Amino acid sequence: MFKPHSEISNLEPQIVWQFFDQICSIPHPSKYEEALAQFIVDWAGSQNLPVRRDKTGNVFIKKPATAGMENRKPVVLQAHIDMVPQKNDDTDHDFVTDPIRPFVDGDWVTADGTTLGADNGIGMASCLAVLAADDIVHGPLEVILTVDEEAGMTGAFGLEAGWLEGEILLNTDSEQEGEIYMGCAGGIDASLTLNIEREPKQDEQVYIEIALKGLKGGHSGVDIHTGRANANKLLARTLKHHFNDVEFQIVEFKGGSLRNAIPREAYATIAVKDSDVNTINAHIKNVEMLMKQELQAIETGLSFNTQQVDHTLSPLSSDSTAKLLSILNACPNGVVRMSDDIKGVVETSLNLGVITSAEDSIEILCLIRSLIDSGRKDVEGTLSSLAELAGVEIEFSGAYPGWKPEPDSELVHIFRDMYEGIYGNKPDIMVIHAGLECGLFKEPYPDMDMISFGPTIKFPHSPDEKVHIGSVGLYWQQMKALLTNIPVKG
Repeated sequence: MFKPHSEISNLEPQIVWQFFDQICSIPHPSKYEEALAQFIVDWAGSQNLPVRRDKTGNVFIKKPATAGMENRKPVVLQAHIDMVPQKNDDTDHDFVTDPIRPFVDGDWVTADGTTLGADNGIGMASCLAVLAADDIVHGPLEVILTVDEEAGMTGAFGLEAGWLEGEILLNTDSEQEGEIYMGCAGGIDASLTLNIEREPKQDEQVYIEIALKGLKGGHSGVDIHTGRANANKLLARTLKHHFNDVEFQIVEFKGGSLRNAIPREAYATIAVKDSDVNTINAHIKNVEMLMKQELQAIETGLSFNTQQVDHTLSPLSSDSTAKLLSILNACPNGVVRMSDDIKGVVETSLNLGVITSAEDSIEILCLIRSLIDSGRKDVEGTLSSLAELAGVEIEFSGAYPGWKPEPDSELVHIFRDMYEGIYGNKPDIMVIHAGLECGLFKEPYPDMDMISFGPTIKFPHSPDEKVHIGSVGLYWQQMKALLTNIPVKG
């Protein structure tokens, strides 16, 4: 179908893997999906499939029903075009210009030092494969591929009523084969801005950069309960509690790159007296040993490194340094509450995702998630109180709704019966602690019946991301069988 770009194009089901191989070859991080979107538009046109785009940039493609299936309920297949751009520190990769380099690693496909983009590239590949296939029985089909899901759900927010005709939506953005999702968490971004004072560097001071690396990171929703460490929190804890006998001033603090990814790395440049450098290095060795013991079951790659550096910024005042570290240490992070209604599912959480430093301010960006509005608002209140006590500015933005579970959904019952008929056991019907676009789709299309399902993807939003090859085949089998079993209209 396409010119192969990697060995994955030979995997089965080949039609899905060939599309995913092509997707990997075209850079498509969030905010930079246009090249891939245009490729898809051009491909649909070459297949004589009606294709159009809305003002947000979402791509819509239609395919008529196969013979004898015209009376079935119309189905919408949905995926998002963008991927999370994360790479290892020692990997030379520009996500805007460089293709992803996928390869087979045993039973899995992963990428060379970067996120793979199986989230949601495999789902997108399967939607396109349904459009391309001539051996799948199905009713009227629509495909919608949204833009900028990972960085703010821009495409789903921009979706207008009247663009879709389907009565059923199959979201392909789930990450565990054998589980189907009928609900998800909503969320909101919180940005705390600390206005800082700087003062001239003293003659006896040198700049030391402390780097915390090697953490696992991961998805700030589905991985938030796993005990993975947050690099921003660990580094702030180190400076706040383990340097009590050393006078230092922060010059720059930075960590994380995405508010919806658990930070894997954090860096602090501090100004210290030259005579205290050896003491700093000794403290860091002790902290590294302590944290390796504390987190040994999970964070096996944790490491601290120090080096003397030059920097264009002058040190923060002692007061600004103390205030920053107090805020970072007091800021909640991780699981806030588990759900009472759904066993084993996180109800409310917070991820202290990104810290950036400027000349006169430091910004702390968090992502709050909750299955219930009251849980989200409770954490908003906690952060607002923290901001008030610290005298910093706080702004909330980008709120998106959760997807309320509908246990009696006709589509849920159809999928469950279909799955049991194929495999002899029932799938797990779940609610996910992550933001799926289904909640936003319910705004313009409140009567649309929805589920989310997909293959097994491990460690999304991190360079360890990988997709299980066998599960892609199972997911594809389920997709085809589900389309065949869609009920008659009316």
